[in-house]
Amino acid sequence: MHILLNKIKEKIALSPEAEAYVRSISTEKTIPKGTVLIREGQTVRKIYFVTGGCMRSFCTDSHGKEHTLQFAIKNWWISDYIAIYNDEPATLTVECLTESTVIEFQANELIGIHAQFPEFEPYQRNNLERHVVSLHKRILNQLQLTAAQRYDLFLEQYPDIEQYTRNYHIASYLGFTQESLSRIRVEKAKK
Repeated sequence: MHILLNKIKEKIALSPEAEAYVRSISTEKTIPKGTVLIREGQTVRKIYFVTGGCMRSFCTDSHGKEHTLQFAIKNWWISDYIAIYNDEPATLTVECLTESTVIEFQANELIGIHAQFPEFEPYQRNNLERHVVSLHKRILNQLQLTAAQRYDLFLEQYPDIEQYTRNYHIASYLGFTQESLSRIRVEKAKK
């Protein structure tokens, strides 16, 4: 819990009452590798803050192919926000790629926290702004960068991720095949 509270305190002044409230609406959990926290089609009521391990969110297309949307490592948030904010069934699956430690929140309590504690509004706004910027950068990178450039950027963003993930997870995140990923790695090794 101290990891999350310290992250929040880096951005805003947190009153003792607000800190106590965050503690009261959250649960720290250790989740085994392979556990699915959210499954496509389910109702989503939880948001997770990752304090250790590696998780991913993905969707499956009509041909059964998985498309990884996000990896969540230490200090990252993960859930199916489309389902939460639009009050519709999950379009994503969230799974633990390693044993993971998380702080779990009921989505409605976390989203509504600024009504009771207005100091959280700028923190939540900043998180949403960073998330939008990140998504826009990812879209632009998919459109403008070569596969090798996307892979290099991926390794900068997630320097240790390859020890936690399978090749098809990385390839599906970057939008190419496992064979292309292998080819890029071979070319990089030659340099």
